[in-house]
Amino acid sequence: MHFWDVFKSPAALTSMIALLLAQILKVPFGYWRTKEVDWALLFDSGGMPSSHSALISSVTTAIGFYVGWGSPLFALALAMSIIVVYDATGVRRQAGIQAARINLIVHEVIQTGKFPEKEWETLRESIGHSPAEALAGVLLGFVVAVIIYLIMPPA
Repeated sequence: MHFWDVFKSPAALTSMIALLLAQILKVPFGYWRTKEVDWALLFDSGGMPSSHSALISSVTTAIGFYVGWGSPLFALALAMSIIVVYDATGVRRQAGIQAARINLIVHEVIQTGKFPEKEWETLRESIGHSPAEALAGVLLGFVVAVIIYLIMPPA
């Protein structure tokens, strides 16, 4: 087996395409929101659409198509999908909100001169997703899986 054999797997191919598309789409969505092109969004874990949700929903859908909707593998993939989307919209989103508040508090303390600015590294705030961002990722992943299934039907 060679590394390139992974591209023969429709489920693996689907997940890679969904992830790549989600990351690429973050740039135009970011531009729409801020009117500035930010290429760093290509590597950002937050924002619209959720690449984690796109990846997991695409592979889950592909497993349903290729292995079977009633298979134990699909059940496992579905459970993992629920965990990933819940984590993105719950735990990681709350961590981002907390990071924003901590950054604000530290900025205010720095302004008083009691805390040296050079000792502080701003926390990343865009690490989770709103429900809309997660839903967009899920829908993107589903659409990618359907398209790949139509292009590469089971033998």
